[in-house]
Amino acid sequence: MKKITNAKIVCVLYDDPVDGYPTNYARGDIPKLDTYPDGQTLPSPHAIDYTPGALLGSVSGELGLRKFLEERGHTLVVTSDKDGPESVFERELVDADVVISQPFWPAYLTAERIAKAKNLQLAITAGIGSDHVDLQAAIDHNITVCEITYSNSISVAEHVCMMILSLVRNYIPSYNWVIKGGWNIADCVSRSYDIEGMNIGTVAAGRIGSAVLKRMKPFDVKLHYTDRHRLPVEIEKELNVTFHESVESMIKVCDVVTINCPLHPETEHMFDEKMISKMKRGAYLVNTARGKICDRDAVAKALESGHLAGYAGDVWFPQPAPNDHPWRTMPHHAMTPHTSGTSLSAQSRYAAGSREILECWFDGKPIRNEYLIVDGGKLAGAGAHSYSEGNVTGGSKEAEKFKTVD
Repeated sequence: MKKITNAKIVCVLYDDPVDGYPTNYARGDIPKLDTYPDGQTLPSPHAIDYTPGALLGSVSGELGLRKFLEERGHTLVVTSDKDGPESVFERELVDADVVISQPFWPAYLTAERIAKAKNLQLAITAGIGSDHVDLQAAIDHNITVCEITYSNSISVAEHVCMMILSLVRNYIPSYNWVIKGGWNIADCVSRSYDIEGMNIGTVAAGRIGSAVLKRMKPFDVKLHYTDRHRLPVEIEKELNVTFHESVESMIKVCDVVTINCPLHPETEHMFDEKMISKMKRGAYLVNTARGKICDRDAVAKALESGHLAGYAGDVWFPQPAPNDHPWRTMPHHAMTPHTSGTSLSAQSRYAAGSREILECWFDGKPIRNEYLIVDGGKLAGAGAHSYSEGNVTGGSKEAEKFKTVD
């Protein structure tokens, strides 16, 4: 590969805080890590132009890339305006060489948009999960798709554990009684249970799912998992976890089900009304994977009927979720915006990974295999392990409603 000069990079990030970009932070630093649990090294760009622990994922943070890119003669456009034909993203995409987007505020790269982007060569997911890109169209147009594998996997796993406990112990309604000035103990505990002894199962036991199992084990629960890639026997014994050949087999016995698989055509709408009906009455469902893995109306219906005792997660479809999305108002939920993988700690890692990929790309050097999703007109690297060919961006235009629906 030859060196690339004078490239245009379009970076789509979420909006700054409503009170303005922070001038100071709650903590002065973040722990320094060298490797992930499986031994993979953290991103290793030649340099960074930011302080670890700073807000990098919003527009003013710019993933810490502007100085680096402009010193090399490239053009950087950063925007949060991503949805609709008149959006800044759609206008700037036409002659962009590189697009960078986060899963939390995704710039949906549909086949229609890819067809308009004649210069587009590289799409980087700052984080993990590249389902906002039409992977089939990327394959067909020989566009390289990358993500920063493992950069925020533990961040998401921590969020899953928090949400499991919040649901089962009925934390959010109890907190709200304090805010309202009450001391309504009976109201707080009428839906509160111990997690000890419950059956906890994960759909997929990759980096995130395995980390959830590891963190839940000390709670003296019974662990289960299902995955198309079975864990090594020694890890199953270490975690004392039961393997299930199918999702249906696992969910029938679980009190809590957590979804930790990628979104691709094989998992799209996996948890529909039929699947949810096979879960135990009073089970809890936690989804920090992708919103489209669940049928949104089926989830709301199951909560309203009482078949599900609770639903939590931070992923929606599309994103941002329209203001009339039923998950905003359904009962017994613990939803947040898509925040699990964009802690300040995670941002430092995926910003560094984004720069590492760009350094390799511009200098004509190979990108780490574990970062590759599509390369050379086919699924590659992590993509070949985790995804299937096809497209799951259908319906993403509904994100435009976030601007228009009150």
